[in-house]
Amino acid sequence: MPVDAIIPFRPVNPKTRLSDIMDQQEREAFARVMLGDVIRALREAGCSPCILCTTDFRHTGAATYIDEQGLNEALNDYLARCTGGPVLIFMSDIPLATPASIRRVIETGADVAIVPGRGGGTNVIFIREPSRYRVDFYGASFCDHMAIAEAAGLSVEVIDSFFMSTDIDEREDLVEILLHGKGESRGYLQGIGIGLSLETGRVSVQRSPHE
Repeated sequence: MPVDAIIPFRPVNPKTRLSDIMDQQEREAFARVMLGDVIRALREAGCSPCILCTTDFRHTGAATYIDEQGLNEALNDYLARCTGGPVLIFMSDIPLATPASIRRVIETGADVAIVPGRGGGTNVIFIREPSRYRVDFYGASFCDHMAIAEAAGLSVEVIDSFFMSTDIDEREDLVEILLHGKGESRGYLQGIGIGLSLETGRVSVQRSPHE
């Protein structure tokens, strides 16, 4: 039976920290392209993707669950109502995720599996019994999610994955897509003239002047 994978997504004015290299329309398109890469990887891994959104946004290959509450409130209400099996919470801005890395998470023997993001965040959570768990994103959420599992008496596996730990928020993060990406996100960046640069002595990104 496919594992339900819920993907929080903000379709309007996302990724504002990329404003120095993309305008709003480009950022919105880029966010949708990254979401598409995530959905494809989840489906190939045997998951059933569902987008969590505050508006009626639709994307090929995934259902949509609309909830106008904040992220934590919406996810915790969703988890509390889940009785049909495990749930995977998966961020929409980790387009380097592969089916193999996702299967590594959902095949855990623990009650909960967590893939940390950089800087203390959380990019992926697998929950075997959703009604026994709650989430607390923002800030040092990885520490919070570990503490929540411990308080609930749940076993946890922390999964080290470069591809799933690489969330795309800053200009410098685009380097990883251009170096390692195999999905549509890499093609989108190249299509709007964003490429690698070695001018500073380390790998960075630049945009072609004619774009």
